[in-house]
Amino acid sequence: MTWHEINDDMIIALAEEFDMNANLGYLKREKNECMYEIENDIITRIIAIGEIRSLIQISVIDNKQMVVQFLNDSRPTEKWQREKIVKYIHEWFDLDNDLTPFYEMAKADPLLKMTVEKFYGLRVVGIPDLFEALCWGVLGQQINLAFAYSLKKQFVEGFGDSIEWNGKRYWVFPPYERIAQLTPTDLADIKMTVKKSEYIIGIAKLMASGELSKEKLIKMDFKDAEKNLIQIRGVGPWTANYVLMRCLRFPAAFPIDDVGLHNVIKLLTGSETKPTKKEIKQYAASWTNWEAYATFYLWRTLY
Repeated sequence: MTWHEINDDMIIALAEEFDMNANLGYLKREKNECMYEIENDIITRIIAIGEIRSLIQISVIDNKQMVVQFLNDSRPTEKWQREKIVKYIHEWFDLDNDLTPFYEMAKADPLLKMTVEKFYGLRVVGIPDLFEALCWGVLGQQINLAFAYSLKKQFVEGFGDSIEWNGKRYWVFPPYERIAQLTPTDLADIKMTVKKSEYIIGIAKLMASGELSKEKLIKMDFKDAEKNLIQIRGVGPWTANYVLMRCLRFPAAFPIDDVGLHNVIKLLTGSETKPTKKEIKQYAASWTNWEAYATFYLWRTLY
């Protein structure tokens, strides 16, 4: 992580294959997003490090430097805490990943060629917090994206913490410790199924007991981590691979059953029918260890 401080701001060096507009295009796709706000290409959000809540603004200069400014006197006094914020941002934008091999592979790939040209510099935008990633995976099951965002907003505003600044409220995702204490009845006002409420509370309890953690999963190999996630009630192969992709950063994560992926392959190949699993595996033959990036870029062509 290459970064330094000027006055009270943090400056993060960016890799050559990073384009802020490509990433903002992704981040702005849903107006109902409640975890950050984007105005004039500046992102405002809270990053929580333990009990410390820092309200920050992120802007980028010439795609070379990311400037992080602290608002509302929320700059942590300890350098290790500020370092953790830098680490969170690195994880959020996958800044430590060298995309050169991906672009080399994609240039010769019939499905990816046009997509990587159009969205060059886009990163797999992550969800660094495991509980948030799992909740988002569960909330998004078998419903459209707009409704999933509406559920997340209700959940966050019902059970998360917030900071008010400049007449606006900014939110922190509800901590698993708080959700582990609840029953499905407590979540009844949120328009999700009782089953989804049970799944989310169950995940929170596994995390509160220490049985489930990001640290444990990251130490496993891909197949073991996938198997561990699928054993959780409410987490199937799609949700597991979504979390492996966006939170745990396994490059081979591949939600092969994803409807959006099927639709985009159908669109790009001009086929009248959705691809079979066998056909998808054939298309993905050259994507080894870049399945997560290939999927993310293909998704991006849908909106």
